[in-house]
Amino acid sequence: MNSIKELLDAKESDTVQTIEPQETVLTAVTRMMENNIGAILVVQDKVIKGILTERDYLRFVSERGRTARETPVNDLMTQRVVYVTPDTSMDEAMGIMTKQRVRHLPVMYEGRLMGIVSIGDVVKQIGRNQETKIRFLEDYIADPYPGPNSNQAKG
Repeated sequence: MNSIKELLDAKESDTVQTIEPQETVLTAVTRMMENNIGAILVVQDKVIKGILTERDYLRFVSERGRTARETPVNDLMTQRVVYVTPDTSMDEAMGIMTKQRVRHLPVMYEGRLMGIVSIGDVVKQIGRNQETKIRFLEDYIADPYPGPNSNQAKG
């Protein structure tokens, strides 16, 4: 598995949580907690306007004079959303996340939201890919000539 599309296809849940910009931060954070996710996409009229992450909320909590009950998501969200396409490779996605310092990447195809991947999703899959390569190499080292006479020396 090398592409983001393959990762999305293998994910247990393909439901992307979204919220509208005028809804409250409390509603967004509650939805994130209920779904055990670290980010929620801010969408209005089927267009991504931003993303609200746990990190955004932590910054918000440290500010004074504002409450999550009264503050609209629009005031707190990150407006510049970095995204990938389904054909983006795992390594490329990891590079984007590292360089841009983001933990969540929406997956877009022809202007349509296909899903979202987290740094955890990508790291787990890269680890699985490495395990597969290691097993293949171990099998090859143990028996480089598979076939009916695989354990006999080739001469």
